[in-house]
Amino acid sequence: MQVNEKIFKAYDIRGIFPNELNSESAYLIGRAFVSFLKCRQVVVGRDMRLSSDELFNSLSKGITDQGANVIDIGLSSTPMMYFSVKHLKADSGINITASHNPKEYNGFKLVREKAIPISGDTGIQEIKKLVLENNFSSQKLKGSIIQKNLINDYIKEMLSFTSLPKKKFKIVSDSANGMAGHTIKSFLQKLNVDFTLLNEELDGSFPNHEADPLKEENLKDLQKKVLELKADFGFAFDGDADRIVFVDEKSKTVSSDLITALISQILLEENSGSTIIYDLRSSKIVKEKIIENGGTPHMFRVGHSFIKNEMRKENAIFAGELSGHLYFGFDYFFELPHLALILLMKFLEQKNLSLSEAINPLRKYFHSGEINFNVSNKEKALKLIEEKYFKGKIIHLDGLSIEFPEWWFNLRPSNTEPLLRLNLEADSKQLMEEKKNEISRLLEKLK
Repeated sequence: MQVNEKIFKAYDIRGIFPNELNSESAYLIGRAFVSFLKCRQVVVGRDMRLSSDELFNSLSKGITDQGANVIDIGLSSTPMMYFSVKHLKADSGINITASHNPKEYNGFKLVREKAIPISGDTGIQEIKKLVLENNFSSQKLKGSIIQKNLINDYIKEMLSFTSLPKKKFKIVSDSANGMAGHTIKSFLQKLNVDFTLLNEELDGSFPNHEADPLKEENLKDLQKKVLELKADFGFAFDGDADRIVFVDEKSKTVSSDLITALISQILLEENSGSTIIYDLRSSKIVKEKIIENGGTPHMFRVGHSFIKNEMRKENAIFAGELSGHLYFGFDYFFELPHLALILLMKFLEQKNLSLSEAINPLRKYFHSGEINFNVSNKEKALKLIEEKYFKGKIIHLDGLSIEFPEWWFNLRPSNTEPLLRLNLEADSKQLMEEKKNEISRLLEKLK
């Protein structure tokens, strides 16, 4: 059979089912995964998508035919798969999911031991090569499938990380019919909270809205319910529940870089001097707050696999991305949104603040948000922009970042599309709009 090479992405394997990704390719990926890693145990979880069971069966057959055992943890968020690999001391793991993508998509997120991610740079391209060659050694001993239910272990671990808030918060959660709905009720019942759940039912057709909390239209149900119930705040997950986005008691969306700043503060109270990583799209206030609270700020490139590896290298205790990924060190080094929720409540309780009161002082600067530009020659465009703004401090960490005393911007190429993504921040709204329009005009000319 002919495998579609497009499914092998920078951070995972993903495509439309069954046109791009199907049972046959899943079987070969299972064999290639085991051949590449030489692993003996593969933790396999899956989301609620309509094609996940079929892909699980084919993937598992590929894994066991290649001689490894499958530890089937059943329905699982991506963080729960990461936890399971760590908890069971397994040497690898795969979650069947397409994250926030529409219902017709599915895919695989891959890790080795200790839930270390496998990306395009660290194994996906090698797995792709093995799949395309389709020349696997025959195994005399086949692996077996072992079923384990680790939901209670996962929840117990999240609750044991830190002391729990005593204040009875009123909160609203929107699972977007994604995998957060699998654990959120059991988790919140263990906390002293008054909670309301929206779109909790697992449904791979996503009947209410897309499972992408970065799109403002997908937060409308949550914002309405927060106001209606006069809740303290609300939060929404993406499809595989490795990202969480908050709205305050006034229903205003809180950007995740500001959540990074708040959680950093409470972690640094007990871990002074520790390193906190933030992605280069984040507001300047994040760095300022980390320093103010006795931490060591470390700006890094966008992308979960890059940040997780950097966390290990720097022994960072926490990292946050503008996209809603919130990562914890402390021998995890992966996303734990449930833990982020507990720490945010602890912060608000300790400071006796509402979420809007905690966030408003951090809205010191004016951010453009991420703006996409269709550009045919991304390299040429980056070079021209760099030449135009050569007087600033130039950083080539991820695309092009240029810093001036009163404003900065980052322009980075998409991994998968002919797009350049612009993030810009300035000390005043007027300057932000002026510079955003200035760079936008330049990029429009380069289409």
